[in-house]
Order: sequence, then structure tokens, then C-alpha cells
Amino acid sequence: MGALPDPIDVSRRESPHHRGRLGPSANRCQGNPVVNLPATEFEDLVALALDRVPPSLARLVDNVIVVVEENPPPGDDILGLYEGIPLTERGSTYAGVMPDRITIYRQPILEICSTRDEVVEEVLITVVHEIAHHFGIDDDRLHELGWG
Repeated sequence: MGALPDPIDVSRRESPHHRGRLGPSANRCQGNPVVNLPATEFEDLVALALDRVPPSLARLVDNVIVVVEENPPPGDDILGLYEGIPLTERGSTYAGVMPDRITIYRQPILEICSTRDEVVEEVLITVVHEIAHHFGIDDDRLHELGWG
């Protein structure tokens, strides 16, 4: 199994593959084989990526579930999705709401990676990207930080 970096430095992270939305420059199915990784193993990689979030940040994550789905909704060309109310927008009346949801999409990640190590890296980048949205960081700022 590929090693995950420890700890995550959220100020400097680049990936040749990651895009909040996959653009034409993404490596999607351009002659590279699709990595065959069972769903359970992919879910384990998501769990490992979550374990790599520094404890000081992980403690601040509030009312969020993380799920893995095979594909995004039709027409969405994305690797992950954050749905909810970012911490920066929660006020004193925030109570009794359903948890925010982070979805990591298995097939799009497998399609842009040609090795298992690339899948490990892309899962980590996607998980961090979506957690950043929970903290109220938008795609423009993530791009400036090298995560978008």
C-alpha cells in the first residue's frame, strides 16, 4: 500500500490531476488504464486520508459525514462534493440541522489515475479539498494554496 504523507501541509499541495471540476487538461482516460481498486479498498483509502487530517483541524470538523459513491450526478464532472453549511456561515441559531455531507466519487478518481499510488494521492487531495470547503475555503483560495 502506498504511504500517505504525514502530516498534511495544507499551505502547499499540488497535484497534476486534481481539479474541483475536471477540465480538459485532466488525465481522464487519455490512454492510461483505469486502476482496478475494489470499493472496500477505496473506502479504506478515504478513511486513511481522514486519519491524516491533523488533529488540531480534525477537532474543528463539526456535524459532517463522509461517504463514498461510485459516480457524481449526471453532468457533474467532479471528484468530490461538499454539501452543507460551512463553519464560517454558522451562527448562533445553527442547531438541529442535518449533518453536512462530503462525498468522494470513486470512478472519476480511478479514471484519472494510472497507478495505485496516484489513487492514494488523489483521494488524499480530494478529501482535504472537501474538508476545506467545510471550513469555508472556496475553490479560488484552494487554487491559490495549490489544492485546486
